[in-house]
Amino acid sequence: MSKTFHGRVVVSGNTTANALVSQKGFNTLASFQKALMFKDKNAKCSDQNNPDIYEKPMHGAALCLPQTIGSTTGGMVLYCAAALGQQPACMLFSKPIDSLAAAGAILADVWTDVSMPVVDTLGDEFLTYVQSGAKVEVHEDGTVIVE
Repeated sequence: MSKTFHGRVVVSGNTTANALVSQKGFNTLASFQKALMFKDKNAKCSDQNNPDIYEKPMHGAALCLPQTIGSTTGGMVLYCAAALGQQPACMLFSKPIDSLAAAGAILADVWTDVSMPVVDTLGDEFLTYVQSGAKVEVHEDGTVIVE
């Protein structure tokens, strides 16, 4: 049985991917650091403080999270991951996106050829409902369907 959620579009696009769910704040720098340094195309999460997704591949996943936390470099890290082809298929936030993560996602959309739709304010119920491995369908109007 599927469930539909509606959020605010930060970066428009359509995609379908398997969910990778973090119940904790997502530290962009800590999560992508090793992938960027060692050119890991799977972009395995290197944030040992996030047991939900630690050492799991983020590339091509529907990254579902409450919000980003941590370094002011977070936006540039997202942009760099996209520029190197290591970005998630999409980023789905239960809470409002912060300005740094939004800037990185928007720059990736404008300055690279990759597609990484971003939708925020999907609500706490979204993060409670979605499970890692679930099929997630994102539409350009901010509709997110979780199978």
